[in-house]
Amino acid sequence: MTHFRLLTQDSHGENTQDDQLAIEVLTGLSASPKHLSAKYFYDDIGSEIFQKITQHEDYYLTAKEVEILTRISGQLAQLVDEQEIDIIELGVGDGHKSKLIIDGFLQSGCKVNFYPIDISEKAMVMLQENIIPDDKLSIHGVVAEYFEGLKLVRSQSSNKQLVLFLGSNIGNFNREQSQGFLRKLWMSLNASDYILIGYDLKKDVNKLTAAYNDRAGLTAQFNLNLLHRINKELGGNFQLEKFQHFGVYNPILGAMESYVLSTEKQDVYIEALQRTFHFDAYEAIHLEYSFKFTQSDIECLCQQTGFKVTKHFTDEQHDFVDSLWQVVKDGQ
Repeated sequence: MTHFRLLTQDSHGENTQDDQLAIEVLTGLSASPKHLSAKYFYDDIGSEIFQKITQHEDYYLTAKEVEILTRISGQLAQLVDEQEIDIIELGVGDGHKSKLIIDGFLQSGCKVNFYPIDISEKAMVMLQENIIPDDKLSIHGVVAEYFEGLKLVRSQSSNKQLVLFLGSNIGNFNREQSQGFLRKLWMSLNASDYILIGYDLKKDVNKLTAAYNDRAGLTAQFNLNLLHRINKELGGNFQLEKFQHFGVYNPILGAMESYVLSTEKQDVYIEALQRTFHFDAYEAIHLEYSFKFTQSDIECLCQQTGFKVTKHFTDEQHDFVDSLWQVVKDGQ
């Protein structure tokens, strides 16, 4: 497995991702209401906790998507119909879902060049435990932001590309952000390339709420780990026992919302920012949206952003959809 690391470094070799974290923490905690970016969940500890969440029975999303991918891996290879392909995954996790898709292509006789793109070094380590390269499968790990990674891959290869964006990660964007992200993805790809995106569908509110408030408390650990990361990387003095996780469904937005609440009036100092932030009792920090979709929402997004639907794949209970789209450009 070859390895590319594109996260920007300054002249002293220090990762400027810390600077970006500091800027966004300052901006978010100075705002009213307070908020922090969900993209910072996934340090090494956060990535490990999230893998545990995906294995918990309350968090149905992973099991539903695995059900779909297990069934359709061979169909994907037939639909794409290439002798060699670059499979690129945005936010790879431990790679167990990627492997289902890759195996389908390998079994069809297709040579696969796999480019997992993730900001977490830990994700690349976990990946190597699940996917083993051979003469028909090469793996090139890319530690980078998504679009920097995509630019690198395009510089390395001119093969047809299949981009994977699984796990309903698209739901972390609001509707306007989803359009912007997908349009930028369209601009990064060539005509007739493919993307496969996971969408969690709207469903019974109790089932949604349970998934984001699991009985094992893993989601709470995951969210509170963001405060721990600020302590560790920016010199914060958050006392995690004085904050609690809260996940709720907003039916107007059609989204689960995740917060941490300050359980008492308190001040938090962050050394890297040389700033103290005041919290009232039960004041919230907004962490994440997880938008849910209908099939018409998915088709509308596709049409608005320059793709065409090749096929929707769903599980038996119609809880989740993996939608295969193809890039359409002028002259095609």
